[in-house]
Amino acid sequence: MLLLVGLGNPGDKYARNRHNIGFMAVDEIADRHNFGPEQKKFQGLLREGRIGTEKVLTLKPTTYMNESGRAVGEAMRFYKLTPDDVIVFHDELDLAPGKLRMKKSGGHAGHNGLRSIHAHIGADYRRARLGIGHPGDKSKVSGYVLNDFAKAERGWLDAMLAAMANASTRLAEDDIARFQSDVALEMQGDQPAGKPKPPKSPKPQKSSVTDKPAPPPAQETASAFDKLKGFFGR
Repeated sequence: MLLLVGLGNPGDKYARNRHNIGFMAVDEIADRHNFGPEQKKFQGLLREGRIGTEKVLTLKPTTYMNESGRAVGEAMRFYKLTPDDVIVFHDELDLAPGKLRMKKSGGHAGHNGLRSIHAHIGADYRRARLGIGHPGDKSKVSGYVLNDFAKAERGWLDAMLAAMANASTRLAEDDIARFQSDVALEMQGDQPAGKPKPPKSPKPQKSSVTDKPAPPPAQETASAFDKLKGFFGR
């Protein structure tokens, strides 16, 4: 059994926030595979379904971000899961928008949702780090993550969510490296707004005719005296 945890804050007020991309990711995966309806369980919203032959649960803690670990810990204890059965989807400031990196174990890097999960189940779970970019100034981080995605960002956001749903069979196969690479391949060509791809330079056309310089005209080597001799037959 696999437990996919999306991090975010509950309620319509936060639904489109950058901080809620984890909620969006697990919803997209559950919808793609026709999971059952949400149930209020384990201080969160739980859905059950299958990806291939694997039973999979999605969980969105409703404890608010800072207490996400309480919901994850309850669900794990009920289903007798280990940290290796858990994949947490969360926003990542240190990755460019639209980039995905998978990681196992390690620190929480100041992310309050991960900090709470560390406190309740330890650090040996897997994470799907979903790049949202950085505002450029540490003092602006809180306002940045708690604001909605801009309209200009919806292109790469929708593409990323769809790519994760398309590649989610790799998670059920316990192949997180292939999941990451499949998402990256599908995202190729989708760049965040404001960073368009440079146009390709046209390839020079090869000519079918080889232009060679004309040979220089033959120089006359006979002298004027030899010409006169020829004229008089002598």
